[in-house]
Amino acid sequence: MWTGDNQAAGVAGNARALEQELGWLESVVQSRLARHFGPPAQSEPPAPPRLPPDSALGALLQDAALDADERLVLALALAPHLRPSLLDLLFVRNRNLDRGFSEFGGWKGRSHGGFLPTAETAAFLMADEDLSRRTQLRRLLDEDAPLRREGLLRLDHDAPGEPWFSAALHVTAETLERLTTGVSRKPDFSAGFPARLITTRLTWDDLVLDADALAEVHTLTTWARHGRQLMQDWQLARAVKPGYRSLFFGPPGTGKTLTATLIGQAVQADVYRIDLSMVVSKYIGETEKNLAQVFDQAQHRDWILFFDEADALFGKRTATSSSNDRHANQEVAYLLQRVEDFPGTVILATNLKNNIDEAFARRFQSVVHFPMPDADQRLRLWEGLLRPTGRLAPEVDLQDLANRHELAGGAIANVARFAALHALQAQRQRITQADLRLGVAKELRKEGRVV
Repeated sequence: MWTGDNQAAGVAGNARALEQELGWLESVVQSRLARHFGPPAQSEPPAPPRLPPDSALGALLQDAALDADERLVLALALAPHLRPSLLDLLFVRNRNLDRGFSEFGGWKGRSHGGFLPTAETAAFLMADEDLSRRTQLRRLLDEDAPLRREGLLRLDHDAPGEPWFSAALHVTAETLERLTTGVSRKPDFSAGFPARLITTRLTWDDLVLDADALAEVHTLTTWARHGRQLMQDWQLARAVKPGYRSLFFGPPGTGKTLTATLIGQAVQADVYRIDLSMVVSKYIGETEKNLAQVFDQAQHRDWILFFDEADALFGKRTATSSSNDRHANQEVAYLLQRVEDFPGTVILATNLKNNIDEAFARRFQSVVHFPMPDADQRLRLWEGLLRPTGRLAPEVDLQDLANRHELAGGAIANVARFAALHALQAQRQRITQADLRLGVAKELRKEGRVV
Protein backbone atom coordinates (compact mmCIF):
# COMPACT_ATOMS: atom_id res chain seq x y z
CA MET A 1 0.00 0.00 0.00
CA TRP A 2 1.27 3.48 -0.98
CA THR A 3 1.12 5.76 2.06
CA GLY A 4 2.20 9.32 2.73
CA ASP A 5 5.38 7.97 4.35
CA ASN A 6 6.10 5.91 1.21
CA GLN A 7 5.62 8.98 -0.93
CA ALA A 8 7.87 11.13 1.26
CA ALA A 9 10.56 8.44 1.18
CA GLY A 10 10.28 8.25 -2.60
CA VAL A 11 10.63 12.02 -3.00
CA ALA A 12 13.62 12.05 -0.64
CA GLY A 13 15.28 9.23 -2.60
CA ASN A 14 14.68 11.08 -5.85
CA ALA A 15 16.19 14.24 -4.37
CA ARG A 16 19.33 12.38 -3.26
CA ALA A 17 19.82 10.94 -6.74
CA LEU A 18 19.37 14.36 -8.32
CA GLU A 19 21.84 15.87 -5.84
CA GLN A 20 24.43 13.32 -6.91
CA GLU A 21 23.80 13.99 -10.59
CA LEU A 22 23.95 17.77 -10.17
CA GLY A 23 27.08 17.47 -8.05
CA TRP A 24 28.66 15.56 -10.93
CA LEU A 25 27.53 18.25 -13.41
CA GLU A 26 29.06 20.94 -11.19
CA SER A 27 32.39 19.14 -11.09
CA VAL A 28 32.29 18.78 -14.90
CA VAL A 29 31.62 22.53 -15.28
CA GLN A 30 34.46 23.45 -12.92
CA SER A 31 36.84 21.00 -14.59
CA ARG A 32 35.96 22.29 -18.05
CA LEU A 33 36.42 25.94 -17.04
CA ALA A 34 39.75 25.10 -15.43
CA ARG A 35 40.93 23.56 -18.70
CA HIS A 36 39.56 26.47 -20.72
CA PHE A 37 41.29 29.22 -18.73
CA GLY A 38 44.30 27.35 -17.37
CA PRO A 39 47.11 25.16 -18.69
CA PRO A 40 46.11 21.95 -20.54
CA ALA A 41 45.07 19.31 -18.01
CA GLN A 42 45.93 15.67 -18.33
CA SER A 43 43.13 14.39 -16.11
CA GLU A 44 39.94 13.06 -17.56
CA PRO A 45 36.57 14.70 -16.76
CA PRO A 46 34.93 13.16 -13.67
CA ALA A 47 32.87 10.02 -14.24
CA PRO A 48 29.12 10.08 -13.59
CA PRO A 49 27.93 8.64 -10.26
CA ARG A 50 26.20 5.30 -9.84
CA LEU A 51 22.62 6.04 -8.86
CA PRO A 52 20.24 3.79 -6.93
CA PRO A 53 17.93 2.04 -9.43
CA ASP A 54 14.93 2.63 -7.15
CA SER A 55 15.19 6.41 -7.66
CA ALA A 56 13.22 7.98 -10.49
CA LEU A 57 16.40 9.23 -12.18
CA GLY A 58 18.12 5.87 -11.80
CA ALA A 59 15.13 4.08 -13.31
CA LEU A 60 14.93 6.57 -16.20
CA LEU A 61 18.62 6.20 -17.02
CA GLN A 62 18.19 2.46 -17.11
CA ASP A 63 14.96 2.48 -19.13
CA ALA A 64 16.25 4.93 -21.74
CA ALA A 65 19.77 3.43 -21.71
CA LEU A 66 21.41 6.87 -21.52
CA ASP A 67 25.20 7.06 -21.74
CA ALA A 68 27.43 9.56 -19.92
CA ASP A 69 27.12 12.24 -22.61
CA GLU A 70 23.34 12.00 -22.67
CA ARG A 71 23.26 12.13 -18.86
CA LEU A 72 25.34 15.30 -18.91
CA VAL A 73 22.98 17.01 -21.36
CA LEU A 74 19.96 15.98 -19.29
CA ALA A 75 21.59 17.21 -16.06
CA LEU A 76 22.43 20.51 -17.79
CA ALA A 77 18.77 21.01 -18.74
CA LEU A 78 17.67 20.14 -15.18
CA ALA A 79 20.09 22.53 -13.44
CA PRO A 80 18.10 25.81 -13.89
CA HIS A 81 15.07 24.16 -12.30
CA LEU A 82 16.79 22.39 -9.42
CA ARG A 83 19.96 24.34 -8.65
CA PRO A 84 19.95 27.65 -10.58
CA SER A 85 23.21 28.92 -9.08
CA LEU A 86 25.14 25.94 -10.46
CA LEU A 87 25.56 27.54 -13.89
CA ASP A 88 26.38 31.06 -12.61
CA LEU A 89 30.05 30.33 -13.28
CA LEU A 90 29.26 30.58 -17.00
CA PHE A 91 28.32 34.25 -16.61
CA VAL A 92 32.04 35.15 -16.55
CA ARG A 93 32.79 37.96 -19.02
CA ASN A 94 35.36 38.11 -21.76
CA ARG A 95 37.46 41.12 -20.69
CA ASN A 96 38.87 41.65 -24.15
CA LEU A 97 35.43 42.03 -25.71
CA ASP A 98 33.50 43.14 -22.61
CA ARG A 99 30.79 40.53 -23.09
CA GLY A 100 30.14 36.88 -22.38
CA PHE A 101 32.06 34.07 -24.05
CA SER A 102 30.36 32.90 -27.26
CA GLU A 103 31.48 29.33 -26.66
CA PHE A 104 29.54 29.15 -23.38
CA GLY A 105 26.24 29.59 -25.18
CA GLY A 106 23.24 30.37 -22.98
CA TRP A 107 20.17 32.54 -23.37
CA LYS A 108 18.44 35.15 -21.22
CA GLY A 109 15.01 34.47 -19.79
CA ARG A 110 12.29 37.07 -19.33
CA SER A 111 12.10 36.81 -15.54
CA HIS A 112 14.70 34.18 -14.57
CA GLY A 113 18.02 35.81 -13.68
CA GLY A 114 20.15 32.68 -13.91
CA PHE A 115 22.12 31.19 -16.79
CA LEU A 116 19.88 29.19 -19.15
CA PRO A 117 21.72 26.60 -21.26
CA THR A 118 21.66 26.08 -25.00
CA ALA A 119 23.01 23.27 -27.13
CA GLU A 120 26.17 25.42 -27.39
CA THR A 121 26.58 25.13 -23.60
CA ALA A 122 26.44 21.35 -23.88
CA ALA A 123 28.97 21.48 -26.72
CA PHE A 124 31.35 23.56 -24.58
CA LEU A 125 31.21 21.03 -21.74
CA MET A 126 31.46 17.93 -23.93
CA ALA A 127 33.32 18.77 -27.10
CA ASP A 128 35.83 21.52 -26.25
CA GLU A 129 37.07 22.41 -29.75
CA ASP A 130 36.81 18.86 -31.10
CA LEU A 131 34.58 19.05 -34.20
CA SER A 132 33.97 15.30 -34.25
CA ARG A 133 32.66 15.44 -30.66
CA ARG A 134 30.52 18.43 -31.62
CA THR A 135 29.00 16.41 -34.47
CA GLN A 136 28.41 13.54 -32.06
CA LEU A 137 26.52 15.86 -29.72
CA ARG A 138 24.30 17.02 -32.54
CA ARG A 139 23.38 13.40 -33.16
CA LEU A 140 22.56 12.96 -29.47
CA LEU A 141 20.06 15.81 -29.84
CA ASP A 142 18.42 14.56 -33.04
CA GLU A 143 14.69 13.89 -32.95
CA ASP A 144 15.30 10.14 -33.27
CA ALA A 145 17.89 9.98 -30.45
CA PRO A 146 16.74 8.85 -26.96
CA LEU A 147 16.75 12.28 -25.28
CA ARG A 148 14.13 13.66 -27.65
CA ARG A 149 12.51 10.43 -28.80
CA GLU A 150 11.58 9.64 -25.21
CA GLY A 151 10.30 13.19 -24.66
CA LEU A 152 12.97 14.04 -22.06
CA LEU A 153 14.23 17.21 -23.74
CA ARG A 154 13.19 19.67 -26.38
CA LEU A 155 15.09 22.28 -28.36
CA ASP A 156 13.71 25.73 -29.20
CA HIS A 157 15.04 27.44 -32.32
CA ASP A 158 13.50 30.89 -31.90
CA ALA A 159 15.53 32.72 -34.53
CA PRO A 160 15.60 31.19 -38.02
CA GLY A 161 18.99 31.36 -39.66
CA GLU A 162 21.00 31.40 -36.43
CA PRO A 163 23.43 28.55 -35.68
CA TRP A 164 21.80 25.23 -34.79
CA PHE A 165 23.67 25.07 -31.47
CA SER A 166 22.10 28.34 -30.32
CA ALA A 167 18.85 26.43 -29.66
CA ALA A 168 17.58 26.70 -26.09
CA LEU A 169 17.82 23.44 -24.15
CA HIS A 170 14.69 22.55 -22.17
CA VAL A 171 13.77 19.61 -19.97
CA THR A 172 10.11 18.77 -20.51
CA ALA A 173 7.66 19.43 -17.67
CA GLU A 174 6.69 15.76 -17.71
CA THR A 175 10.31 14.66 -17.18
CA LEU A 176 10.93 17.22 -14.43
CA GLU A 177 7.89 16.05 -12.49
CA ARG A 178 8.79 12.40 -12.93
CA LEU A 179 12.34 12.90 -11.65
CA THR A 180 11.32 14.96 -8.63
CA THR A 181 8.03 13.44 -7.47
CA GLY A 182 8.27 10.03 -9.11
CA VAL A 183 4.90 10.60 -10.78
CA SER A 184 4.54 10.50 -14.55
CA ARG A 185 1.69 12.72 -15.68
CA LYS A 186 0.62 13.27 -19.23
CA PRO A 187 1.37 16.73 -20.62
CA ASP A 188 -1.54 19.11 -20.19
CA PHE A 189 -2.71 22.36 -21.67
CA SER A 190 -0.46 25.38 -21.07
CA ALA A 191 1.02 28.32 -22.91
CA GLY A 192 3.93 26.08 -23.91
CA PHE A 193 1.76 23.10 -24.82
CA PRO A 194 -1.40 24.29 -26.62
CA ALA A 195 -3.19 20.93 -26.64
CA ARG A 196 -5.56 19.18 -24.29
CA LEU A 197 -6.01 15.46 -23.66
CA ILE A 198 -9.63 14.54 -24.42
CA THR A 199 -11.45 11.47 -23.13
CA THR A 200 -15.01 10.20 -23.00
CA ARG A 201 -17.12 7.82 -20.95
CA LEU A 202 -19.24 7.01 -24.00
CA THR A 203 -18.76 3.93 -26.17
CA TRP A 204 -19.22 3.01 -29.82
CA ASP A 205 -22.83 2.09 -28.99
CA ASP A 206 -23.46 5.78 -28.24
CA LEU A 207 -22.14 6.93 -31.61
CA VAL A 208 -24.84 7.31 -34.25
CA LEU A 209 -23.44 7.48 -37.81
CA ASP A 210 -24.57 6.30 -41.22
CA ALA A 211 -22.99 3.19 -42.72
CA ASP A 212 -20.62 5.02 -45.09
CA ALA A 213 -19.16 7.25 -42.39
CA LEU A 214 -18.84 4.32 -39.99
CA ALA A 215 -16.97 2.27 -42.61
CA GLU A 216 -14.46 5.12 -43.10
CA VAL A 217 -14.03 5.46 -39.34
CA HIS A 218 -13.36 1.72 -38.99
CA THR A 219 -10.69 1.96 -41.72
CA LEU A 220 -9.02 4.81 -39.85
CA THR A 221 -9.19 2.81 -36.60
CA THR A 222 -7.56 -0.17 -38.30
CA TRP A 223 -4.69 2.03 -39.48
CA ALA A 224 -4.24 3.59 -36.04
CA ARG A 225 -4.00 0.08 -34.57
CA HIS A 226 -1.93 -1.68 -37.26
CA GLY A 227 -0.20 1.13 -39.19
CA ARG A 228 3.27 0.29 -37.93
CA GLN A 229 2.79 -3.37 -38.86
CA LEU A 230 1.60 -2.46 -42.36
CA MET A 231 4.54 -0.13 -42.92
CA GLN A 232 7.18 -2.57 -41.68
CA ASP A 233 5.95 -6.16 -42.02
CA TRP A 234 3.99 -5.53 -45.18
CA GLN A 235 6.80 -3.29 -46.49
CA LEU A 236 4.47 -0.45 -47.44
CA ALA A 237 7.14 1.97 -46.23
CA ARG A 238 8.84 1.59 -49.62
CA ALA A 239 5.97 3.34 -51.40
CA VAL A 240 3.76 4.97 -48.74
CA LYS A 241 4.54 7.92 -46.49
CA PRO A 242 4.14 7.20 -42.78
CA GLY A 243 1.15 8.57 -40.96
CA TYR A 244 -2.54 8.86 -41.71
CA ARG A 245 -4.49 12.06 -42.28
CA SER A 246 -8.26 12.21 -42.16
CA LEU A 247 -10.72 15.07 -42.60
CA PHE A 248 -13.98 15.00 -40.65
CA PHE A 249 -16.53 17.50 -41.97
CA GLY A 250 -20.15 18.22 -41.21
CA PRO A 251 -22.42 20.44 -39.13
CA PRO A 252 -21.63 21.10 -35.45
CA GLY A 253 -22.72 18.44 -32.99
CA THR A 254 -22.71 15.52 -35.43
CA GLY A 255 -20.06 13.48 -33.55
CA LYS A 256 -16.69 14.50 -34.99
CA THR A 257 -14.96 15.02 -31.64
CA LEU A 258 -16.62 11.97 -30.08
CA THR A 259 -15.49 9.82 -33.00
CA ALA A 260 -11.87 10.96 -32.66
CA THR A 261 -11.97 10.20 -28.93
CA LEU A 262 -13.50 6.76 -29.49
CA ILE A 263 -10.80 5.89 -32.04
CA GLY A 264 -8.17 6.70 -29.42
CA GLN A 265 -10.08 4.63 -26.88
CA ALA A 266 -10.23 1.68 -29.28
CA VAL A 267 -6.50 1.66 -30.03
CA GLN A 268 -5.44 2.73 -26.50
CA ALA A 269 -3.88 5.96 -27.75
CA ASP A 270 -4.08 9.41 -26.21
CA VAL A 271 -6.06 11.94 -28.23
CA TYR A 272 -4.89 15.56 -27.99
CA ARG A 273 -7.13 18.35 -29.25
CA ILE A 274 -5.16 21.36 -30.47
CA ASP A 275 -6.41 24.61 -28.98
CA LEU A 276 -6.49 26.97 -31.94
CA SER A 277 -6.74 30.09 -29.77
CA MET A 278 -3.34 29.23 -28.25
CA VAL A 279 -1.72 28.13 -31.52
CA VAL A 280 -2.57 31.01 -33.82
CA SER A 281 -0.58 34.18 -33.11
CA LYS A 282 -0.33 37.54 -34.83
CA TYR A 283 3.42 37.56 -34.25
CA ILE A 284 5.60 36.22 -37.05
CA GLY A 285 6.94 32.76 -36.25
CA GLU A 286 4.90 32.30 -33.06
CA THR A 287 2.21 30.11 -34.64
CA GLU A 288 4.82 27.74 -36.03
CA LYS A 289 6.61 27.66 -32.66
CA ASN A 290 3.39 26.93 -30.74
CA LEU A 291 2.44 24.08 -33.06
CA ALA A 292 5.97 22.66 -33.06
CA GLN A 293 5.69 22.17 -29.27
CA VAL A 294 2.89 19.67 -29.82
CA PHE A 295 4.33 17.91 -32.87
CA ASP A 296 7.77 17.51 -31.29
CA GLN A 297 6.32 15.78 -28.24
CA ALA A 298 3.91 13.66 -30.29
CA GLN A 299 6.53 12.67 -32.89
CA HIS A 300 7.56 9.39 -31.28
CA ARG A 301 4.46 8.65 -29.22
CA ASP A 302 1.26 6.99 -30.31
CA TRP A 303 -0.81 10.13 -29.93
CA ILE A 304 -3.70 11.03 -32.18
CA LEU A 305 -3.70 14.77 -32.94
CA PHE A 306 -7.16 16.29 -33.39
CA PHE A 307 -7.54 19.77 -34.91
CA ASP A 308 -11.05 21.07 -34.28
CA GLU A 309 -12.32 23.96 -36.44
CA ALA A 310 -9.35 23.19 -38.66
CA ASP A 311 -10.25 25.74 -41.32
CA ALA A 312 -8.94 28.42 -38.94
CA LEU A 313 -5.46 26.92 -39.31
CA PHE A 314 -5.54 25.10 -42.62
CA GLY A 315 -7.60 27.53 -44.67
CA LYS A 316 -7.12 28.43 -48.28
CA ARG A 317 -4.07 30.49 -49.14
CA THR A 318 -4.72 33.98 -50.45
CA ALA A 319 -3.20 36.07 -53.22
CA THR A 320 -0.08 37.78 -51.91
CA SER A 321 -0.87 41.50 -52.05
CA SER A 322 1.02 42.42 -48.87
CA SER A 323 3.68 41.18 -46.47
CA ASN A 324 0.91 40.02 -44.12
CA ASP A 325 -0.53 37.83 -46.89
CA ARG A 326 2.87 36.35 -47.60
CA HIS A 327 3.39 35.61 -43.92
CA ALA A 328 -0.06 34.00 -43.64
CA ASN A 329 0.65 31.79 -46.68
CA GLN A 330 4.05 30.79 -45.30
CA GLU A 331 2.37 29.93 -42.02
CA VAL A 332 -0.21 27.70 -43.73
CA ALA A 333 2.52 26.04 -45.82
CA TYR A 334 4.52 25.27 -42.67
CA LEU A 335 1.51 23.79 -40.90
CA LEU A 336 0.57 21.65 -43.88
CA GLN A 337 4.11 20.33 -44.10
CA ARG A 338 4.24 19.41 -40.40
CA VAL A 339 0.94 17.57 -40.64
CA GLU A 340 2.01 15.76 -43.80
CA ASP A 341 5.32 14.67 -42.27
CA PHE A 342 3.82 13.54 -38.96
CA PRO A 343 4.21 9.73 -38.70
CA GLY A 344 1.10 9.24 -36.55
CA THR A 345 -2.61 9.84 -36.99
CA VAL A 346 -3.91 13.37 -37.56
CA ILE A 347 -7.62 14.19 -37.70
CA LEU A 348 -8.83 17.57 -38.88
CA ALA A 349 -12.44 18.53 -38.20
CA THR A 350 -14.32 21.36 -39.86
CA ASN A 351 -17.88 22.51 -40.35
CA LEU A 352 -16.98 23.88 -43.78
CA LYS A 353 -15.05 21.49 -45.98
CA ASN A 354 -14.68 23.99 -48.82
CA ASN A 355 -12.60 26.28 -46.60
CA ILE A 356 -9.76 23.74 -46.35
CA ASP A 357 -6.77 24.40 -48.61
CA GLU A 358 -7.30 22.34 -51.78
CA ALA A 359 -3.66 21.32 -52.19
CA PHE A 360 -3.69 19.85 -48.71
CA ALA A 361 -7.14 18.27 -49.02
CA ARG A 362 -5.80 16.05 -51.81
CA ARG A 363 -3.31 14.57 -49.37
CA PHE A 364 -5.93 13.17 -46.98
CA GLN A 365 -6.11 9.40 -46.80
CA SER A 366 -9.79 9.64 -45.92
CA VAL A 367 -12.54 12.24 -45.93
CA VAL A 368 -15.46 11.42 -43.64
CA HIS A 369 -18.78 13.21 -43.95
CA PHE A 370 -20.79 13.63 -40.74
CA PRO A 371 -24.27 14.57 -42.00
CA MET A 372 -27.22 15.68 -39.92
CA PRO A 373 -28.91 12.54 -38.53
CA ASP A 374 -32.14 11.36 -40.13
CA ALA A 375 -35.31 10.65 -38.13
CA ASP A 376 -34.32 7.08 -37.24
CA GLN A 377 -30.86 8.19 -36.11
CA ARG A 378 -32.36 11.05 -34.12
CA LEU A 379 -34.65 8.60 -32.34
CA ARG A 380 -31.62 6.49 -31.40
CA LEU A 381 -29.95 9.61 -30.00
CA TRP A 382 -33.03 10.63 -27.99
CA GLU A 383 -33.42 7.10 -26.64
CA GLY A 384 -29.74 6.72 -25.80
CA LEU A 385 -29.63 10.01 -23.92
CA LEU A 386 -32.91 9.90 -22.00
CA ARG A 387 -34.08 6.30 -21.47
CA PRO A 388 -31.16 5.37 -19.18
CA THR A 389 -32.11 8.20 -16.78
CA GLY A 390 -35.37 6.47 -15.82
CA ARG A 391 -36.84 9.96 -15.41
CA LEU A 392 -39.19 10.24 -18.41
CA ALA A 393 -42.86 10.92 -17.75
CA PRO A 394 -45.28 8.38 -19.29
CA GLU A 395 -46.57 10.84 -21.93
CA VAL A 396 -43.12 11.58 -23.41
CA ASP A 397 -43.10 10.76 -27.14
CA LEU A 398 -39.50 10.63 -28.36
CA GLN A 399 -40.59 9.38 -31.78
CA ASP A 400 -42.59 12.58 -32.28
CA LEU A 401 -39.59 14.74 -31.32
CA ALA A 402 -37.33 12.78 -33.68
CA ASN A 403 -39.77 13.14 -36.57
CA ARG A 404 -40.54 16.82 -36.07
CA HIS A 405 -37.17 18.40 -35.32
CA GLU A 406 -33.94 18.10 -37.30
CA LEU A 407 -31.30 18.34 -34.59
CA ALA A 408 -27.72 17.11 -34.35
CA GLY A 409 -26.58 14.88 -31.50
CA GLY A 410 -24.92 17.78 -29.68
CA ALA A 411 -28.13 19.80 -29.81
CA ILE A 412 -30.17 16.85 -28.55
CA ALA A 413 -27.77 16.52 -25.62
CA ASN A 414 -28.33 20.22 -24.85
CA VAL A 415 -32.10 19.68 -24.92
CA ALA A 416 -31.79 16.74 -22.52
CA ARG A 417 -29.70 18.82 -20.11
CA PHE A 418 -32.14 21.76 -20.25
CA ALA A 419 -35.19 19.54 -19.78
CA ALA A 420 -33.67 17.88 -16.71
CA LEU A 421 -32.80 21.27 -15.20
CA HIS A 422 -36.27 22.64 -15.96
CA ALA A 423 -37.94 19.65 -14.28
CA LEU A 424 -35.68 19.99 -11.23
CA GLN A 425 -36.39 23.71 -10.93
CA ALA A 426 -40.11 22.88 -10.98
CA GLN A 427 -39.46 20.36 -8.17
CA ARG A 428 -40.50 17.44 -10.34
CA GLN A 429 -38.81 14.05 -10.52
CA ARG A 430 -39.88 13.40 -14.11
CA ILE A 431 -39.06 15.03 -17.44
CA THR A 432 -42.19 15.87 -19.37
CA GLN A 433 -42.87 16.41 -23.06
CA ALA A 434 -43.32 20.12 -22.31
CA ASP A 435 -39.81 20.26 -20.81
CA LEU A 436 -38.37 18.72 -23.93
CA ARG A 437 -40.31 21.01 -26.26
CA LEU A 438 -39.04 24.06 -24.38
CA GLY A 439 -35.49 22.73 -24.77
CA VAL A 440 -36.00 22.11 -28.49
CA ALA A 441 -37.35 25.65 -28.98
CA LYS A 442 -34.30 27.03 -27.17
CA GLU A 443 -31.90 25.11 -29.43
CA LEU A 444 -33.72 26.16 -32.59
CA ARG A 445 -33.55 29.81 -31.56
CA LYS A 446 -29.81 29.46 -30.93
CA GLU A 447 -29.41 28.23 -34.50
CA GLY A 448 -31.57 31.06 -35.86
CA ARG A 449 -34.34 28.71 -36.93
CA VAL A 450 -38.09 29.26 -36.55
CA VAL A 451 -39.69 27.27 -33.74
